[in-house]
Amino acid sequence: MSLKRFVAPTMVLAMLAFSPLTRAQTGAPRESGKNVHRDGWDRVVPPQPKDLKSGPAPAHDLTGIWEPIPGYRDGVFATGPKQYPSDGKPEHELPFTPAGEKAWKSHKPGFGTTAVPISENNDPFDICDPIGFPRVALFNLRALQIFQTPKQVAIIYQNDQVWRNIWMDGRELPKEILEPRWYGYSVGKWTDDYTFVVETVGLDERTWLDNVGRPHSDQLKVEEIYHRVSHDVMEYTMTITDPVMYTKPWTPIDKFKLGLDPDSFDIREMICSASEAADYNKTVADQTAAAAAAKDKKK
Repeated sequence: MSLKRFVAPTMVLAMLAFSPLTRAQTGAPRESGKNVHRDGWDRVVPPQPKDLKSGPAPAHDLTGIWEPIPGYRDGVFATGPKQYPSDGKPEHELPFTPAGEKAWKSHKPGFGTTAVPISENNDPFDICDPIGFPRVALFNLRALQIFQTPKQVAIIYQNDQVWRNIWMDGRELPKEILEPRWYGYSVGKWTDDYTFVVETVGLDERTWLDNVGRPHSDQLKVEEIYHRVSHDVMEYTMTITDPVMYTKPWTPIDKFKLGLDPDSFDIREMICSASEAADYNKTVADQTAAAAAAKDKKK
């Protein structure tokens, strides 16, 4: 994939003026008209009708290819997750502990109230470290495909082409984490015919929770609720609990709607290329420095 198609995970705020949220990662959809949505085989995906009357949901079944609705790009949370964006509003301030606030201030993201120029940021995803969980859902939640067996649920994400395994064979979460994981250890269970609840622990501390640098510790526990409202609609809710970084649990995404795609839908490839990321970050940093130097020269 050429440099022209590469899109860095984060960048200086000024660059947003040129291409707001498409510049989030490689593989952004090609558009030939307003809100045209194409799958990985370049086929146009028709929008769901506004008066869609969906049939009843099948019991104990999340199988399928799902995307945000009503807009397929509604899950691109460049400035932080939907319920808690980093926008300076008091109602969106997180309940940091002193340790959590210190950790957050040590992070230098490309977006949000603490954004820095790309030459200064230390976002691990900018050098193509694994995006990790829950950031894979709290930054660029696009298409995901869910498979089920009697013992587990597997979720494949368009973002960075990664998967998670959620065990539902009756095992408990590990009592002691000997090997932290980028995507953690997950167990799930059905609480009724249409509601699947997942708990995840053992997450690697090097990852960020979201695109604006919210931190987590090794005590992070993530709860997800997948509630299938009907055959074609599912609601997704997440709650973060981390007593080291936050004084109380908080919900970054609440009843976020996902719609079922046709089973012929091909998920686009979105992969972070380390070599292209390095080239892109250097190019943008050089251009930013040159623009700043030219501005200073005019003074």
